[in-house]
Amino acid sequence: MRVLYMILPFALAAPAVAQPALDADAFDRLTRGKTLFYSVEGQTYGAERYLDNQRVIWSFLDGECTEGTWFAVQDQICFEYENWDQTQCWSFTTSGDGLNARFRNDPENTLTYNARETGEEMVCLGPEVGV
Repeated sequence: MRVLYMILPFALAAPAVAQPALDADAFDRLTRGKTLFYSVEGQTYGAERYLDNQRVIWSFLDGECTEGTWFAVQDQICFEYENWDQTQCWSFTTSGDGLNARFRNDPENTLTYNARETGEEMVCLGPEVGV
């Protein structure tokens, strides 16, 4: 029993084994038909609806939505959206209640983003109309 007390603190302090990034098939299986809300450091900032044929709809939660598509490049999932100049590439891993994502366009960005189903609906107000 004494050995267990000595080993336990070291076992708890050991770093978690890194999970491999999801490939296209796994990513599609885990996302298709779902709406995931994205947060970083506890702040939700956007949502994405995953449709058939690798199509997506993204919103920064401001009622404005942008259609796009995703595709795999090696171990990354990349997104292209209407009216966005730059392709957005991410690596995704699973977590207990959703996905973790790392932005790969900027090597200096070490933040882990979280993507979860929350049961909330993503609101798209449509195009602005007026004079």
